[in-house]
Amino acid sequence: MAGVGVRLNKIFEKPSLVGHLFGFGYSTILTVAPMFVVIGAIIVSQVLLDYSTVDYFRRELFADTVLYIFIFSLLSASPFNAVLSRYLSDVIFNEKYDDIMPCFYVGMTMNVALGTLVALPFCIHEHIVGGVAIYYVFTGYCGFMALLLVFYNMLYLSITKDYFKISLCFIIGMLTTVFLALVFVRVVHLELTYALLLALVLGFLFIATMEIAIIRSYFRMNSGNYREVLHYFRLYDKLILINFLYTLGLYIHNFVFWTTDMHTILVRSFVTMMSYDMATCLAMFTNISATVIFISRVEMHFHEVYKSYSEAVIGGRGKDIRNTKMRMFRRLAEELMSLARLQFIITVIVFLICLLILPRFGFGGDTMRFYPCLCVGYFMLFLMYSEILFMYYFNDLSGALLTAFLFCVLTAMGSMLSSRMPKIWFGLGLVIGGFIGFTAGYLRLRWVERNIDRHVFCQGNLQKKGVGKMPDNKVYDRNADRTPKKRGDAL
Repeated sequence: MAGVGVRLNKIFEKPSLVGHLFGFGYSTILTVAPMFVVIGAIIVSQVLLDYSTVDYFRRELFADTVLYIFIFSLLSASPFNAVLSRYLSDVIFNEKYDDIMPCFYVGMTMNVALGTLVALPFCIHEHIVGGVAIYYVFTGYCGFMALLLVFYNMLYLSITKDYFKISLCFIIGMLTTVFLALVFVRVVHLELTYALLLALVLGFLFIATMEIAIIRSYFRMNSGNYREVLHYFRLYDKLILINFLYTLGLYIHNFVFWTTDMHTILVRSFVTMMSYDMATCLAMFTNISATVIFISRVEMHFHEVYKSYSEAVIGGRGKDIRNTKMRMFRRLAEELMSLARLQFIITVIVFLICLLILPRFGFGGDTMRFYPCLCVGYFMLFLMYSEILFMYYFNDLSGALLTAFLFCVLTAMGSMLSSRMPKIWFGLGLVIGGFIGFTAGYLRLRWVERNIDRHVFCQGNLQKKGVGKMPDNKVYDRNADRTPKKRGDAL
């Protein structure tokens, strides 16, 4: 995302309030705008169609279907996208742009295959056991696959630096959703919740189609080198686990509470705990600005010092390497501390606003009891993820895997423990997992700082790997005869 940093630097060069607000808005559009566009489209459609008049069962069925579509499409895409992103980075660095389309097709096939394996058993169970109409189940399945493709295509659009096109695709797609929802209800006279679901699915399909068209317009050549893409999954298998464990950790505390006595089961298929899930959503939105701040500051500040260090390693003096290394890790520490300070201020302000305003819109009871603890947990979680991204800079996959593993496992264990505590402490499991993950990530970055010279200069092999007789391990004999030979002996 180096191109973003150049644009942000130009925006923030002007020391004015308007310039800073524009820079923050620009960063928001590049990062989290698509999510807010989808939520806004759903809310607008519900308001225009008088959604509150629908009976409780149909509203819950629609809400649970959309919730499952979002959660499990993210989980299904998580194992592959990190490895594919690494492959794309190497391809672009080597300027082998005709290898991008093989990666696109291989990744799409793997995502669709895994998504089908995840979704089909659930859909069959929902229809046969839950008794949900086949057309409703099939529409939900199409929505799951469409959103899976949307998330997958965003990976390729991000490397083209056309972040505004990503947001534009979502805006057009969600405007289409609102329009179709009105047509389906007012003209076709479909049942309201099904009309909303069908319009949302068609909006996702429209977004995915536009994204694929943009990708194909950028990358027209296809080298047919599919095997190399598969080789990367074996070479960077840790990336599969890192991204999956982190994404699973985002929702594993919800899954734990879905198994408690407070859960709700709809059509014998959808298991939820809506008050806890709503509090989770609010807590995530409270801290989502951490993503914007991190991307903005890393693009504006850290990327340059990292680039200077890399150039010094390639062709600089020892003194230059030491100086740039010192500046790089000093900048890294400053960025982490700045992120923590800024996000803490934003979280406190948003938290207080939510406590004052949300009860007037019907958010109260258990939702607001769960919210404070979860808010702290997501604060720690987003800080931890920034550390994982810094580890990616230094290719420290073992450290990132350890951090993600501790976060996921301890969040699950802590949630099992907190489920037996008073309701105000239900989010303590996420706090424990986020804090320990953040601590492990920080200590690992300090370890990287102490050992980066060995990590950079002592990688690789002196001899090419192969199959055959092992060469002699004796490379030098200090007692060997070093008497100069006569010229005739050499012959």
